[in-house]
Amino acid sequence: MPTSPEYLALNRALWNARTGPHLASDFYAVEAFKAGQSSLNSIELGLLGEVAGQRLLHLQCHFGQDTLSLARLGAQVTGVDLSDAAIAAARQLSTALGIPAEFICCDLYDLPDHLPEARFDVVFTSYGVLGWLPDLTRWATLVSRYLRPGGRLVLVEFHPLVWMFNNDFTRLEYSYFNTGPIEETETGTYADPTAAITHQSITWNHSLSEVIGSLLHQGLQLTSFAEYDYSPYNCFAHTIALPEGGYHIGPLGQQTPLVYSVVATKP
Repeated sequence: MPTSPEYLALNRALWNARTGPHLASDFYAVEAFKAGQSSLNSIELGLLGEVAGQRLLHLQCHFGQDTLSLARLGAQVTGVDLSDAAIAAARQLSTALGIPAEFICCDLYDLPDHLPEARFDVVFTSYGVLGWLPDLTRWATLVSRYLRPGGRLVLVEFHPLVWMFNNDFTRLEYSYFNTGPIEETETGTYADPTAAITHQSITWNHSLSEVIGSLLHQGLQLTSFAEYDYSPYNCFAHTIALPEGGYHIGPLGQQTPLVYSVVATKP
């Protein structure tokens, strides 16, 4: 297994390389975002509810579109991400659009060194985030640390079942459970498969029991859990657009969940 500095360096380099193509991609539609379009989906908007006036910590925020969309709704936002290229882009967007936001570049587990005392009404994180973290106990500890009493975690994530398949969804390739790091080399990126990027990544699969169990172990109270048979994003192979919006993965049809959500409250 690679040591921590090795996986962090590899994954930071990957996300740094992805940032430029993502900013230019139709997937992220940055020009429409600049013109006022929200990057948030109905799933997370419904779970978040009214956020105006609330302090909100957005973990693994990439280049800050969702963070700034939440600021447009009146939240006081802080975004955190591993990639210095992504955080630089987030700060540029914040300044160019005149949307107040704080952005911190660091490994998530090092966040207390950069944000020692703050407490938040909401900790938010979504879509393709937990697989980059080797240890969900440490993640849940951070979530609890940064929530004020009565504060909420809102997590929307791709379902762990999705990550069991190979990229073409033709066979099961990986364990549902966290049995150790998964090392892959990817060409292109989910936002632009033609991007001239070939890079190694290191990720981990996390079962639903691991995710929810880590939060319960911190004393957080589960107030909502749901599974969804579609993805809001066209970011997998063989997707089929749905008339009502969102996407199925063709080989899986409607038989499998693609996304789940968790809301947990700190007593």
